[in-house]
Amino acid sequence: MKTRAPKTLRRIISQYMRLLTIILAVLILNVIVYIQVVNEQRQAYENAVRTFQQIEQMLAGNQEEIEEVVAEYSATCLRNAEAIAYIIENDPSVLESIEELKDIARLVGVDEIHIFDETGRIYAGTHPEYFDFTFDSGEQMAFFKPMLSDRSLKLVQKITPNTAEEKLMQYSALWSENGAFIVQVGMEPVNVMKVTEKNELSYLFSQFRVNLEADYYAINIASGEIVGSTNLECVGKHMTEIGLDENAFPEYEKGAHAYVDGRNAYCVFQQAGDNYIGRVIASRDLYQRIPETTVALVICLAAVAIALNCAVTRYMNRYVVDGIEVINEKLGRIAEGNLDEVISVQSSAEFSELSSYINTMKQSLLDSSRKMSYVLRKTNMYIGVYEYNEHMKRVRFTEYIPRILALDEQEAEQLSSDAVSFRQFIDEIRKNCVEGEEDIFGVKDRYVRLEEIRDHNGIFGVVIDVTESVRKRKEIEAERDIDLLTGLYNRRGMEQRLSALFDMPEELGYSAVVMVDADDLKTINDTYGHDMGDVYLKSIAELITSLEVKDCVAARMGGDEFVLFLYHYGDETELQAAIKDLIDIQDQKTVALNDRITVTLKFSLGCGLVKGGRSYQEALREADERMYDNKRERKGRDR
Repeated sequence: MKTRAPKTLRRIISQYMRLLTIILAVLILNVIVYIQVVNEQRQAYENAVRTFQQIEQMLAGNQEEIEEVVAEYSATCLRNAEAIAYIIENDPSVLESIEELKDIARLVGVDEIHIFDETGRIYAGTHPEYFDFTFDSGEQMAFFKPMLSDRSLKLVQKITPNTAEEKLMQYSALWSENGAFIVQVGMEPVNVMKVTEKNELSYLFSQFRVNLEADYYAINIASGEIVGSTNLECVGKHMTEIGLDENAFPEYEKGAHAYVDGRNAYCVFQQAGDNYIGRVIASRDLYQRIPETTVALVICLAAVAIALNCAVTRYMNRYVVDGIEVINEKLGRIAEGNLDEVISVQSSAEFSELSSYINTMKQSLLDSSRKMSYVLRKTNMYIGVYEYNEHMKRVRFTEYIPRILALDEQEAEQLSSDAVSFRQFIDEIRKNCVEGEEDIFGVKDRYVRLEEIRDHNGIFGVVIDVTESVRKRKEIEAERDIDLLTGLYNRRGMEQRLSALFDMPEELGYSAVVMVDADDLKTINDTYGHDMGDVYLKSIAELITSLEVKDCVAARMGGDEFVLFLYHYGDETELQAAIKDLIDIQDQKTVALNDRITVTLKFSLGCGLVKGGRSYQEALREADERMYDNKRERKGRDR
């Protein structure tokens, strides 16, 4: 996967400032929109409360006017009754003519005249259809019955439906001066009704129809019926039909949203007597100013954000990023090996302090290198240290590196000035790995231990001259694992070598164990002496190892027995061909034991293939059996 290059600090600051500005602008915008929403709701609530107060004030004022008009109307009604009683007392004959009574009614300004006798029965008046009605004819008539027992009473009845037609009327009654009859006059309360009409909710709401944004509702608490509204279509409906919840009125009293008449609206209700009076305004009307205000606010915030972003970014670049770039540039030169570079950035106290610390650290590194060289000179070992990284052109190493790696002065200078060439030089050394040794390599006539530590800071290497220890170890190993007569591995060396190979089965390929036994060794020893027998064994060892094979491990197992381990072949055919080459030289070569004696090199052999997960011990046993089979077969032919 391709690694994405890191962003520059300028870009990070710019992106961060843009993101931060956007976040702050969005937060501020949301807060302001929320404040506007709350403010609009508060204003709507206050407007509703003011309206309710106006309604209460209108109701109170109208009630006073009603009371005044009712009192005046009641007095007028009674005066009219007194006037008619006076006219009839002076001219009793008018009681015989309904038309004359009607003329008197029109003259005085009343609608009905009823004349009661002493028993409380109507016997004359402007409306003969009421004749013979008594104070017992209905609830409305019964109001005047106490006059029969108290002739001093002058009664004025409140506006109420009359007994015959259920028509609203106001009646007054009194006895005539002579006590002969009771005069009752009735007047339709037109003026009173006009004044009373002002206290009806339908009249009051009509005064608010000029405010098209809001609707007003009056809802009877007991029945839930809408008894009045500026929206006349809703009058008479149950409040749930338009979306109001009877259980939500505690919330409506504080102001709450609801779907009223199919639209989202803000509702405020308060109890007024037996009714809930409410003001309902659609949300789109309530919040209609917010979008315009928000757009203007967005423009202002954008302008402020751009100015703020530019200002902060400019000063961050000037006082932070520019200083960091200067330090990075100088650190890059130091990393390339230019340790004489001095960092001095004074744009702020922090950068000045950082420059001082970096310079101190650089000097400490130089001092540490000198101290290390001094310490290493005091030891008996030749130890060299080098260090570089991918950004450095030069390689820093201690004074023993050229001596350990056999570099002359010119080569040392060239390699120290070019990290690429030094890396190639080290890689070439690593190709000369000493067999059986870890991290030990041959350099000309020396042996060195080379170890490196790789991390994100680069490569740190240690080189130690181990020539003497390697040579001594090789001598010891040769004495321990090598047969001194033939120069081949002995049994111990063979087993260790094969164990190492079988630990890496993927390196073996097709392989086989060949067991070789020198024939006639006893005869030669008995005939010519053991010295000649040693020559005979050495000659067989040279013969079996002289074949052209890919990879081979040869060993003298003891006495006259030899083992060959052939491996790293591509297929079994190729392996069998190598074994056949060995078979073909049986009894085909001669050797001069001395100037006078020449004998034929004879040996028997057997082979065991290593396949199917077999161990070399199993293959060795098979090869040993087949070698003895070959020996018996050859002896049979010799007879």
